[in-house]
Amino acid sequence: MSARNDVPPDTLGVELTEDGVAVEYHDGREVFYRGVPTAVEDSVRAGPGKDVHVLVTDQTETQGIMLYINDLNTHDDILEETGVGRVMIDDGAEETLFQGVSARAEAHRVEVEADLSVVDGRVFVFAEDEMGERSYEIVENA
Repeated sequence: MSARNDVPPDTLGVELTEDGVAVEYHDGREVFYRGVPTAVEDSVRAGPGKDVHVLVTDQTETQGIMLYINDLNTHDDILEETGVGRVMIDDGAEETLFQGVSARAEAHRVEVEADLSVVDGRVFVFAEDEMGERSYEIVENA
C-alpha cells in the first residue's frame, strides 16, 4: 500500500432521510449510507480493518464536512475533487477532527468520540468493508 496524505475537507451537501444519509460530492456524485444510524452515546469504536468515515453536519443538517480516517485506497486528487477530507492517524495516536470530535487509532481499530456540548450539528460515523456497512450517530442519551 502506498502512503497517503492528510487532505482538508470542504463543505458538502447533506440530506437526512428516513432511509439513510446522502452526501453530495463537489463533482456531482452522491453517496448514500443506507439505514437509520444506530444511536450511541459518546463514541463509536469500529472493528479492525473497517473503512471509517466521519460526517459532522451543521445546525441546518443540510451541509456537513466528511473525513475518511486512515484511508489508503483513495488517491489525494480524488478526495480533493470530491471535497471529502482524509486524516491519517498513527497507531496509538489521537487527532482532533473537528471542534468537539476526535479519533484515535489502536490495533487496526478506529474510535471516534464527540463532545456534543461543543458540536453545533450532528455527528455520524460510518464503518464499512466488503461484507457490509454500519451507520452510527453519536448522541447525548442513546
